[in-house]
Formats: sequence, C-alpha cells, structure tokens
Amino acid sequence: MNAPSRERSYPSPGNGLGMLLLGILLTLGSIALIPLGAWACNERELGIGLGIPMLVVSPLGLLLATLLFKGLVIVQPNQSKLVVLFGNYKGTLREDGFFFVNPFASRSEITLRAHNFNSDKLKVNDLRGNPNEIGAVVVWRVRDTAQAAFDVENHGSYVQLQTESALRHLASQHPYDSPHDSEVSLRGSSDAVNAELQKELTTRLQMAGIEVLEVRLSHLAYAPEIAGAMLQRQQAEAIIDARKRIVDGAVGMVQMALEQLKANGVVDLDEERKAQMVSNLLVVLCSERGTQPVVNAGTLYG
Repeated sequence: MNAPSRERSYPSPGNGLGMLLLGILLTLGSIALIPLGAWACNERELGIGLGIPMLVVSPLGLLLATLLFKGLVIVQPNQSKLVVLFGNYKGTLREDGFFFVNPFASRSEITLRAHNFNSDKLKVNDLRGNPNEIGAVVVWRVRDTAQAAFDVENHGSYVQLQTESALRHLASQHPYDSPHDSEVSLRGSSDAVNAELQKELTTRLQMAGIEVLEVRLSHLAYAPEIAGAMLQRQQAEAIIDARKRIVDGAVGMVQMALEQLKANGVVDLDEERKAQMVSNLLVVLCSERGTQPVVNAGTLYG
C-alpha cells in the first residue's frame, strides 16, 4: 500500500489581479496590431520590415494572453484548490483570494465547510441478538485535502459507508437496554455510546483526511417484528428491578428497627417474636396496597 498523501501549500502563487491586467493589455495590444500590420503590409517600404512581424506577433500575444487568463484562479472562503501539474501534486490553495498558478496545471475544488450526514435507518442485531433499528447524524469536514482527493475514490461516499459500518459494529457490542447502571447500553448510555462511535469513526476516516466534529444517534428503536415482545420484557425487567430495590430497602429498615429497639431497651423479643415482627414489617413495607393493622388486646404470649 502506498504511503498516505500529505497536504502542502502551493508555493508562491502569483497575483491574480496583476496577471489579469497584463492579459487584458496583451489582448488589446494584439488586436490593435492586426490592422496596423495589414496597413504596414500595404506599404512597400514597411511591409517586410514592420507589417509581417506585427501580423506574426499578434496571434502570439493572443495565445500568451489566453494562457494568462487560464492560469487565474479564485478561491472562495472555506474552499480550497488542489493544483496538479502533469500528474504531480504541487500544492493546495487554502487562503481565499485571486491568484495566478501555472496555466498548464489542473485545479480541483474541495470544500472545507462542515457537512451533515444523516445515515439511513439500519437494522442490526445488538449484543443479545435482538434486531434493532439505528441511525446517526455525523458532522464532518475535510482536514487534509490531499488525502481526501488522492487516497480515496470519493471522500463523501467513503464517509457514508464507514459510518454505516461503524454503526453496525457499535450496535453489536452493546445491548439495547440494560437494568444495570454499570453496563453500557445503547438506550441508557447515550453519551458513552456517542463518544465511542466518534472515536471509531475518527480512526476509520483518518486515511481519508476527514475530521469528525460530532456524532449523535438520531434513531434507536426495536425492530417492528419484536417491538411488542421487547416492550413486555422491558417492563418485566423494570418491575423486577423495582422489586429488588424495595426489598433491599425494607430489609435495611427492619434491621435498623430491631437494632434501635434493642439499643433503647424498649422491648426484649425472643427469636420467634423477632421472626414474626420481621415478617409483619416486610409485609407492610413491600406490599403494593395499604395494610390494615390488627390490634392485639391480649398479652404478648396470650
């Protein structure tokens, strides 16, 4: 594989305005020589010495003026011109202005402005094998014009294909959703997912001289054929997670109540009564409905 191209500035471009004026003067002078040469040729004494040279110089002047006009180039703001002479890359004009370059060189334009690329909705499988729909918006611009022009066939199409490839790889590395906060998921960890996608795209587009400014997921959903089933599964996982949190909190509250009763000497309970108290407190704390208290009018062991 050939070494990557490297952008360099075009060496000392000429003043376009000066060359434009010179070309206009050459054109007017060459046109004026035509009737003067014809008049001189009609005069015997001036025909050979002056008339014929005028008629010869006139087309040469027009040819030179044409070359001067052909070498003029205008660079708009946030645009660039790549100059190639007989297959050799000579440099890039990045500064906006009016310049003169070798008239035999070809110039190709590459914009330096930021581009927005909105990918299509791709159907991919996540880490658990569930089909999902995913899409992304990528903001990018050309960083190295030589790489963008010479190292890839079409840098715009290259960005599109690499974005889709990176999206498929990213979706296969993470689940769509996860009940655990520590696990990175496509839906619950958007910042981490966007950062990971931007890092991977930057690596993939480096050889094309492309700078990735921002990447955001623009679309994320279950595939239509499993959307209903996955919604039920998601709801079930949420209920289980909520129940687990309720039980953990209830056990902590019961433990705290027993410790405080013992520390303050409010009542001394044997193991059987402790078990009954724990059972009653867990029912009260974990129940979805309001509990009805039962008043014991007898003795503790009655």
